[in-house]
Amino acid sequence: MTETLQRRSVRVGVGVGLPLLAAIALVVLLVRLFPADATGRWGLSPAVVAGGVWAGQLWYVGFRLDPGRLNGAFWRRLFGLANAVTLVRGALYAVVAGFVVVPSSTTLVWVPALCYGVGVALDSLDGTVARTVGRETEIGRRLDMAFDTFGFVAAPLVAVLWGLLPAWYLALSAARYVFRGAVWLRRVRGLPVGDLPDSDLGRYLAGVQMVFVTVALVPPVPTDVVWTLAPLVLAPSLAVFTRDYLFVSGRLPRR
Repeated sequence: MTETLQRRSVRVGVGVGLPLLAAIALVVLLVRLFPADATGRWGLSPAVVAGGVWAGQLWYVGFRLDPGRLNGAFWRRLFGLANAVTLVRGALYAVVAGFVVVPSSTTLVWVPALCYGVGVALDSLDGTVARTVGRETEIGRRLDMAFDTFGFVAAPLVAVLWGLLPAWYLALSAARYVFRGAVWLRRVRGLPVGDLPDSDLGRYLAGVQMVFVTVALVPPVPTDVVWTLAPLVLAPSLAVFTRDYLFVSGRLPRR
């Protein structure tokens, strides 16, 4: 009974307490840093939007964790050095998301590029730290994947709303969800789902996308140049998602 209560309390802490506290801390920090008149579209504060999506990211990761593994050691692993770097990256992407409600005429126009660019720079650092200190964990992998996916939504969306990228570039944001939805549908229908191909190409292309979106968000970069390069940068990533689905669905045989 005691063990059940302990697991339940940790579960509540991960699923409710941690996201709530993290959101409040981020909102308070941003309210102090942003100008008093930094109110975006529809009367929404970018600080509140950032805090909300930050809480949502943490809730999503905590919701998918195995309750049996949530114990005292979990908290020590969560706040280890490598995961701390990953959490900072997630918070930076949440700040970028807050600019969805901010017009491009804002005096804070550099902030999305700066936050997303620093998050991209930290992307490889957290994994390196984890391997160096020998603390690669399941929670670390889940956080890393969740934040990567969210970053590919938040940053391109801000760029599209500000006219820095064409609307069809959001296909990049949708691609992973479409892929996972298609795989889920196959499982529901009882169809076989194979393994992904053993290739680092998708990871390298993801890095290219991160750098390109960061550059697109930098104010002095000519928008017409970005729009010209956008299809050339986007096409290989979409092709890899298509290739991966053909592999897992068995339509593309392995060699």
